Amino acid sequence: MLGWALTFFVVAVIAAIFGFGGIASASAGIAQILFFIFLALFVIALVARAVRGRPPV
Repeated sequence: MLGWALTFFVVAVIAAIFGFGGIASASAGIAQILFFIFLALFVIALVARAVRGRPPV
């Protein structure tokens, strides 16, 4: 999911360079949403692993 967020971020930057404001803002919004979903899932996975008692690798 982080890969998708980075992809949309790159699309947003390229669109902004070429002056496509609508596409740039839409791509940046999608990238931001995906990044926060990734962070939430990552934290949930860390907590679940800590609750199970397995040591982090």
